[in-house]
Amino acid sequence: MRWVNRQVRRSDRIVLGSLPILLLVLLYIFMAAERHAANPVDKILPLPSGMAQGMSALLFQPDQLSGQLLFWADTLASLQRLGIGLGIATLAALVVGLVLGLLPPVRATLGPLVTAIAVIPPIALLPILFIALGLGETAKVALIVIGIAPVMVRDIAAHVGALPREQIIKAQTLGASSWQIMIRVALPQAMPRLLHAMRLSLGPAWVFLISAEAIASDVGLGYRIFLVRRYLAMDIIIPYVAWIALLAILADMALAFLSVRLFPWAHGANR
Repeated sequence: MRWVNRQVRRSDRIVLGSLPILLLVLLYIFMAAERHAANPVDKILPLPSGMAQGMSALLFQPDQLSGQLLFWADTLASLQRLGIGLGIATLAALVVGLVLGLLPPVRATLGPLVTAIAVIPPIALLPILFIALGLGETAKVALIVIGIAPVMVRDIAAHVGALPREQIIKAQTLGASSWQIMIRVALPQAMPRLLHAMRLSLGPAWVFLISAEAIASDVGLGYRIFLVRRYLAMDIIIPYVAWIALLAILADMALAFLSVRLFPWAHGANR
């Protein structure tokens, strides 16, 4: 049987997907052990025991100034910013994407503007946002929204614009207005695509969040990583990066599960 025709069972997918991660972990441990054998105080590749020791204070000991457990305070602050930014971007993508995709006059008017905003590197706008909005939470959330919303808008608009024309004609034949066509025809079919667009935007959203926190913040996962890097504290940086990756993976899995449960008809070919 050709490889393109081989199907992998769910249990086998878990095992096969875990193998590369396990190999990378083992490779890291081997390289770290080699470096520590040559230099016991090496800080570039800390051993797991060193990372556990370095993280214990952040995990379990309250900070003397704030009284908070810094690791959990950083996590909560970053997730709040990410959630608000992703929520605003998703709502904007749904509303604007539906309008652009379904109404040609609006698409002709606003389409070029959305395209122009989408191709601007969001990081280049960071100084402008900090000057205009200050160094508070608004600028950080705005960077996430500006970074991912235009791309999501274009994706939803393209998906809605590609809906079969026969559906639009049949709805009009039954007397549906433009608003009813948008709500009853386009919206249900756009929702699975919206969740897919959210999954694709998770990575860029984390990039913009970490960038904003690194420049102007006093709490957050990105802030902590860039704070301790001056001390070469890889025993803190590596666990923080791994934690960010785990949070992103869990969010992606949650969105995928939600899409399958809410819109099983959109995943019929993959079930």
